[in-house]
Amino acid sequence: MPFDWSDKIVFITGASSGIGRALAIELGRRGATIGLRARRAETLSEIQREVEDAGARALVLAADVRHADAVRAAATQLREKFGRIDVLIANAGIGATTDARALEAKEVADVLGTNVMGAVNSVTAVLPEMIEKRSGQLVVISSLAAYRGLPKSGAYCASKAAVSAFFESLRVDLRGTGVNVTIIHPGFIRTPLTEGRSAKMPFFMELDDAIRKIIRAIEERRKSYAFPWQLATLVRIGMVLPASWYDKVASRKSFRE
Repeated sequence: MPFDWSDKIVFITGASSGIGRALAIELGRRGATIGLRARRAETLSEIQREVEDAGARALVLAADVRHADAVRAAATQLREKFGRIDVLIANAGIGATTDARALEAKEVADVLGTNVMGAVNSVTAVLPEMIEKRSGQLVVISSLAAYRGLPKSGAYCASKAAVSAFFESLRVDLRGTGVNVTIIHPGFIRTPLTEGRSAKMPFFMELDDAIRKIIRAIEERRKSYAFPWQLATLVRIGMVLPASWYDKVASRKSFRE
């Protein structure tokens, strides 16, 4: 069936900036009701006004995605206000650019805690109710960095590989339940995470273009979607290279500096 956003209640994590913010505003323009979850309540209130100015409804849900109880409470608040949650977009994420020789356990734990456990906490906050009503969609914003390890990106690549595998397992488990799962693997997009990098990023995309692609993949209920196709193709080729070849190629350039 075609996607009617005016009939959808969407719970977006990491909604205060970047992809999450842009998705909230664009989906609001398309008529969706938006639950805005992030830690910065003041910033979320500004986005709420933008969504409401577009004629849609929005609810600020300030909570730390790393805390399961807080995320569950935010999801409960959204359901109590609007009746249900139709779509989860697990977008909250942070990055780190650290050479292995300077690796610190706390930094890795922070990245994994936000990117992986944040997604897990979000899923467990909405999935039981989706299964009960036999309807819903779980979406995760992963990355092309999930496919192979990149230089100075151990924590980030590990976190994205983990959420991709986690959501793929969910997709298999949830067959026949009425709950769809969509894994998004973007390349380099102009967001606060990429601003200020000195390295040239191949096939760099503007945020608005990326948002249109992500929304279309959600509407089509794609199981997995990687873009831009040029970079996704190169990454897939990299997956079949022998380790010795890949190491030589990958060590020449860090795109995350």
